[in-house]
Amino acid sequence: MPMTLPKLVEADLPLYIRVPSLTSVPGKILLGNLEEASSFFVKALLIRQKYMKISRQSFCRTTEKALKTYVDKSLECIDHEDVARSICAGLPTESFEDVNPFDIEFLPDNGNVCKIKNGIVMVYEDKDALEREKPLDLKHPDVQEFVSDRNVLLALCSHGPIKSFAYRRMSFLESRFNLHVLLNETNEIAAQKRVSHRDFYNVRKVDTHVHAASCMNQKHLLRFIKNKMKNCPNEEVLFRNGNVMTLEKVFRSLNLTSYDLSVDKLDVHADRNTFHRFDKFNLKYNPIGESRLREIFLKTDNYVDGRYFGELIKEVAYELEDSKYQMAEPRLSIYGKSKIEWDKLARWAVNNSVYSDNVRWLIQIPRLYNIYKSNNLLNNFQEMLDNIFTPLFEVTCNPSSHPELHRFLPQLIGFDSVDDESKAENHLFHEDSPLPNEWDLPENPPYSYYCFYMFANITALNNLRKQRGLNCFMFRPHCGEAGSVEHLMAAFILAQNISHGLLLRKVPALQYLYYLAQVGIAMSPLSNNSLFLNYHRNPLPSYHARGLIVSISSDDPLQFHFTKEPLMEEYSIAAQVWKLNPCDMCELARNSVWMSGFEHNLKKHWLGENYLKEGIESNSISCTNVPGIRVAYRHETLEEELCTICDPQIKDHIPPHS
Repeated sequence: MPMTLPKLVEADLPLYIRVPSLTSVPGKILLGNLEEASSFFVKALLIRQKYMKISRQSFCRTTEKALKTYVDKSLECIDHEDVARSICAGLPTESFEDVNPFDIEFLPDNGNVCKIKNGIVMVYEDKDALEREKPLDLKHPDVQEFVSDRNVLLALCSHGPIKSFAYRRMSFLESRFNLHVLLNETNEIAAQKRVSHRDFYNVRKVDTHVHAASCMNQKHLLRFIKNKMKNCPNEEVLFRNGNVMTLEKVFRSLNLTSYDLSVDKLDVHADRNTFHRFDKFNLKYNPIGESRLREIFLKTDNYVDGRYFGELIKEVAYELEDSKYQMAEPRLSIYGKSKIEWDKLARWAVNNSVYSDNVRWLIQIPRLYNIYKSNNLLNNFQEMLDNIFTPLFEVTCNPSSHPELHRFLPQLIGFDSVDDESKAENHLFHEDSPLPNEWDLPENPPYSYYCFYMFANITALNNLRKQRGLNCFMFRPHCGEAGSVEHLMAAFILAQNISHGLLLRKVPALQYLYYLAQVGIAMSPLSNNSLFLNYHRNPLPSYHARGLIVSISSDDPLQFHFTKEPLMEEYSIAAQVWKLNPCDMCELARNSVWMSGFEHNLKKHWLGENYLKEGIESNSISCTNVPGIRVAYRHETLEEELCTICDPQIKDHIPPHS
């Protein structure tokens, strides 16, 4: 007589066919090298938890609970709800349609004084404390300690038996998920069908990695340029060679009229010639190959004070609002050439009223010190850090010192580090590396050097802003798209989430750590297909199957997409090529919201009241359309892996889930 499956009840712990864990199978041979690997993995997880805590970033609650239970009962845990509330603190709780988000309270000057020292901005209680060299204790990390911690990961990733162990575990997790889908897919889809109103199209999804300068598609940019040429031909838009040029004069100098323009002539779309040619890809930001058009239409700081770019961004934001269920986190650039960059950027946002319920901002820092040094714009690397971070400390201590910046910062959720990772690094970051004030070399500092000093300043800034009740920031760099595996090690220690992460496929030990710590990875398959990795080789479906927290993002719609909904274009192509089912699609969308920087109250509305809890309690299928079966499977599998790693001595006594 065939077995009858029990009826699925979403309100309770989901009943489904569970795939046995290796920990429930007798015999130690299945978990070979466990004792040797366990201490390394636990130490690495504790390192990450330490850095997340001091920087006021989040850490996987399930992982932290396992570390505290099995490893260190005295472990001081992170207040996850406090961290969630710290992002975008100070923004109005109402919709931006009802209130101006730039109309915020100004705190009084607290009298603190800021000065950068050894690459990190120090805050002093007053000028007397500055003279006595007695800074406030803002708990920034120590460079020697970071290098030591990074070396632990180097040892782990280069250790043969540990690599073999991690590879086997990740392969097992992927096979286990495939078996789970074979056994439970029908019940998962049935659970989705029982939910009223909700489907993939109307669950919230966030574009967790997109650049503001290319967040529109090529047809949108073409239409905007043609409209300006038709309606504003006599507007002065550019200052070149001592002359002010109107829009009509600029195009006359290019021998173009509005009728001549086409998508093909615009030439902003990436093609086969950009594959492994990041230099050619960067040129695609110049419409018609002309940097002057990029300056006029795609810059915040230009002769028209970025007004055209502001209008473009607002049009993109309007399309997001019109779709209702799509959000974005665009990147705006701060270069570090001058301290007034922050004031100019904030003035652009405030004066052009660039805000939206569907948009939160990240700041990207291009790693271009070597360019600025060669042009005599900077004397050393510390000057670049000073230009980037000192204004943020100043406005935190005295908001009136940078009024527009104080109004803009509540909508800022974090920092990104960007550039071509495949560039050769002439130096390694080690204990004897020059301090930033001593780095007057013409070469660029290594990736991990940039990351550490950005993280150290973000950490000090977050602790200062938390004291004043202001919003805090995350660190979410581009990482693992190309270049050295060491980039991924630095990001594992320092970053809340990363973008790309392609090279994790080559480092099983590090990939296993990213899984155990549930580090978010924003992946952009179409972008990678044009630049570094053909679509069919992209590891996203493998990462997803294994249980890593991955989301789909668009990166650069101007270069890679054709429709006015680039994020949906990404999802649709991924679903067709990798045969993702509706549950997979909704899980990826849920991941994107979970790892985003939108405010706590919005996430509660989009994911469910208990989204910060563990396992099945964290999910509301009526909000996310992700069945409890899938959430329970992910949580139980992670718990078993953590239990195995954190306490190898009890591996033979772990009961299978019943």
